[in-house]
Amino acid sequence: MDYRRLGASGMKVSVVGLGSWLTMGGYVDEETAAETVRVAFERGVNFFDTADVYRLGQAEMVLGRALADIPRKDYVLASKCFFPTGDGPNDRGLSRKHVFESLHASLARLRTDYLDLYQCHRYDDETPLDETVAAMSDAIRQGKIHYWGVSMWEAAQIEHACELADSLGGYRPVSNQPVYNMLDRRIEEGVIEASERCGLSQVVYSPLGQGALTGKYSGGRRPTSTRGADAKNNVFMDRYLRPEALDAIDRIAALAEEIDTTPARFALAWCLRHRNVASAIVGARNVRQVEENVAAADVEIPAEILAKVEAILAAVPAGENGG
Repeated sequence: MDYRRLGASGMKVSVVGLGSWLTMGGYVDEETAAETVRVAFERGVNFFDTADVYRLGQAEMVLGRALADIPRKDYVLASKCFFPTGDGPNDRGLSRKHVFESLHASLARLRTDYLDLYQCHRYDDETPLDETVAAMSDAIRQGKIHYWGVSMWEAAQIEHACELADSLGGYRPVSNQPVYNMLDRRIEEGVIEASERCGLSQVVYSPLGQGALTGKYSGGRRPTSTRGADAKNNVFMDRYLRPEALDAIDRIAALAEEIDTTPARFALAWCLRHRNVASAIVGARNVRQVEENVAAADVEIPAEILAKVEAILAAVPAGENGG
């Protein structure tokens, strides 16, 4: 496993991280979830990511129990707040009130005294940004979090947050968590440049395009055992399963074979080719998927193969995603 510094901080995270969106607390039973955490840690993964809104706290509870036997100092734990966690008018957003209440609730569910990384799950147009920056800085000073980050923020929003942190004598965010994969490259236009300038790394999610980039949907198939065939969990997948996208995926899979690796490992290594990407966060339904994804840390894609990927992707239109 390789480890990279998270932004301008001194903390290092594994280049492959284990997430919990669409898996822990619902799609994957708790025993299997615990086993994926154990095996991931044994294979060198030290970065575990979740959010209060994932299954309305159930994912945090499952992850907290799965991590219980691992020394706290040996892993980096991240969660998020923003999305509604109740019906009240203050049960959402990035106000000081919601940030601290959500943080305390997450700490309880995760069975820990502190988070290594606490992330603003989206940008909040209804809360003054200086209030959010101050709340995060106060949480750091209180020892409840070590660092803070953002998720799916635009370049200008990241820059403004850093300017406010400096002017308030607070702490800058150290990371951004965006969608990033071969079929969704929006952060390459501004976000990465702003992040590099401001001292943030990317900890990307959906690096496998919800599983589409593993090649399991070749030819438009949707095997019954896959997420693509599950109407409850494939809501963000359709853009990856369009004919032009699937054609590109099949051609890229052939390139992966040329360098003796799998499509999944190739897709993760492609994300990690960019040094501003500190970690690619994956979900796992079983131990086999964990082992497959972790192996991507050892894959290097030659420049001539990367050039062929660029040519293939140039013909695929951009799209939207979420999570």
